[in-house]
Amino acid sequence: MKRRSIAIGSSLMLTALVGCAPSQTSPQADTPQEVTAISLTQTGCQFLEVESKDFEFETQSKADCEQINAETLAAREADFKPMKLKPGKYVFRVTNRDVPYELGFYLRGKGANQLTLPKVSGGGLTEGATKEYEVVLKPGEYLFSCPLNPTPDYPIVVQ
Repeated sequence: MKRRSIAIGSSLMLTALVGCAPSQTSPQADTPQEVTAISLTQTGCQFLEVESKDFEFETQSKADCEQINAETLAAREADFKPMKLKPGKYVFRVTNRDVPYELGFYLRGKGANQLTLPKVSGGGLTEGATKEYEVVLKPGEYLFSCPLNPTPDYPIVVQ
């Protein structure tokens, strides 16, 4: 084996061992995939990061959000800011901010892509709690929401 030293910065030295035999695996197989964290905040009937503002909806139950969405969703949807992401590994870090009942998170492909694209979901997100949902996203269109809150379906485009 050969040693190769690469200078990083002014004083740090990285020494790598380079084998002479051909590799049996692809170069990416030994490289851990980088994970990108995305923080999302749920309040009553909405995720803050996607909507134009915090509407400060006050809710005590799922039924409250169903009524609020029936009255406000058409106007709110026009201002949704779709997330644009690159394919890769993600952790969606979701926080329940001040919603007095259990919430969840559901990310899935949009339309027919729901059958072929990766998805992730989970519940148990009590008031003040944060949970992480890990998923590897492939190119395509996705939606995320909380069916327990309930929130609108928010768009994600992966390209």
